[in-house]
Amino acid sequence: MAVCIAVIGKDNSPKFLSCLDPDAELQFHYRVHTSLDVVEEKLSAAGKGGGDVRELYLGLLYSTEEHKIFGYVTNTKIKFIIVVESSNTLLRDNEVRMMFRKLHTLYTDVVCNPFYIPGDPITSKHFDKAVANIMAGNM
Repeated sequence: MAVCIAVIGKDNSPKFLSCLDPDAELQFHYRVHTSLDVVEEKLSAAGKGGGDVRELYLGLLYSTEEHKIFGYVTNTKIKFIIVVESSNTLLRDNEVRMMFRKLHTLYTDVVCNPFYIPGDPITSKHFDKAVANIMAGNM
């Protein structure tokens, strides 16, 4: 389903990035960081326009010929980015929301671990395996 999933901290530093193709990881780092500008625009527009502040799902941030990039922001300003292939026309908006909800739950489990230091990169093997399951479509 997804080709890349990233968790970005509130200071826009990467906390976790996983890709199906490890050779293209640098390319996905670039795509994820360029999407952060769109995330900031959507957050500031929602704040000014009186939109629903509780809505965490930002939807499609932008698309290229190869990929579609979706965004989600938690209440603590942690950003989740999911990159899917543009050729995947079977993926519905509802399924993307479910992937973000699952990712948010996994992230909450990591942060609640007493041995995790907030702000550090995520190195949990359980989190990595669960993200790989999300990317494979096994939610």
